[in-house]
Amino acid sequence: MKKFTSVDDIQDLDELISLAKKIKAAPFSDSEKGKNKTLGLLFFNPSLRTRLSTQKAALNLGMNAIVMNLNTEGWSLEFEDGAIMDGNSAEHVKEAAQVVSQYCDIVAIRSFPTLTDKKKDEEEYVINAFLKYASVPVISLEGSTEHPLQAVADALTIQEYKTTARPKVVLTWAPHPKALPHAVPNSFVKVMKKADVDFVITHPEGYNLNPEFTQGVTITHNQDEAFANADFIYAKNWSSYDNYGQILSKDPSWTVTPEKMALTNNAKFMHCLPVRRNMIVNDAVLDSDASIVIPQANNRTYAAQAILTKILENEK
Repeated sequence: MKKFTSVDDIQDLDELISLAKKIKAAPFSDSEKGKNKTLGLLFFNPSLRTRLSTQKAALNLGMNAIVMNLNTEGWSLEFEDGAIMDGNSAEHVKEAAQVVSQYCDIVAIRSFPTLTDKKKDEEEYVINAFLKYASVPVISLEGSTEHPLQAVADALTIQEYKTTARPKVVLTWAPHPKALPHAVPNSFVKVMKKADVDFVITHPEGYNLNPEFTQGVTITHNQDEAFANADFIYAKNWSSYDNYGQILSKDPSWTVTPEKMALTNNAKFMHCLPVRRNMIVNDAVLDSDASIVIPQANNRTYAAQAILTKILENEK
C-alpha cells in the first residue's frame, strides 16, 4: 500500500480486517516496525478519535508522531497553481508538502469540505495537493468526500459483532442541527459494497448521496421498512448532495428510538461519534447494550495501525 486516501485503496478487505484483528490481539507485537520513522499528522479541522487513535497506532508501531494544527499553528496555505499570493496565504502547498516530506516518513491530513463548492470539494484539493507534491505516502484522516480510516474500523466492528454469515446492515440518515459532510457515509457505503453483507440505505427524499457511490445499493425512504430484521443500524446525518450542503429537513421522526430498534433483529447500534443525543439517537438506545459505539471507536486504533503497517511494509 503506497497511500490510503480512499476505500478504493483497499485491495483485499478480508485480508485487511484479518490484519487489524491480529493487531488488536497483540498491538505491541510489531513495536520495532516503525522504529526511527516519523508520522506527521496535519489537521486543518478539529478531531478527537482520529487524532488520538492514529497517534496511538503510530506509537504502538514504535513510530514518532508529530501533530500540527495548520489553521492555528501554521502559515495559511495557498493551493491554487499560478496564484498571485498578495492575500492572506503566506506559503504555497508546493513548498509546504515538500518540506513536511523531509521531516516525516508518512504524512496524514484531515481537511473538511466547504459544503458550498461541490466541484472543489470533490476534487479533494487539499489532500490531492499533498499527494501531488509530497514525496512520502499520504493518509487521509478525513477529506471532503471520504473518511476511509473510519470505514475500516466500521468493517472491523461489524466483523466482530455479527452473528450471521451475511448480516443485514442499514445506514440510516438522522436529523442534525448543522449541515454535515458526506465523507463518513460515502466511505461506509464503499466499504459495505466490498463486504459480504445485505446492505440498505434509508433517508428522506432529497438526501441522496453521490450516485457514483451508491450505484447498485438498495435505497428506501421508508425507515421502518429498512429497519425490519436488520442486524446493524448505522446512524449518520449528512447534508443534501443535490442541493449541495443544504439542510432540507430536521424531521425528528428519523431519530433512532427504542421503538425503531424493536423492528430489527436485535440489531447493534453504530455511530462514528461525536453524536447528538436525542437528535440522532435517543439516550435509551445509546446507553443500552445494543450500542457498540464505544468498541467501534476503540477499533479506530487498530484500523489505523493496520494501514500504517501496510504502508511501512511497502516502504521496505
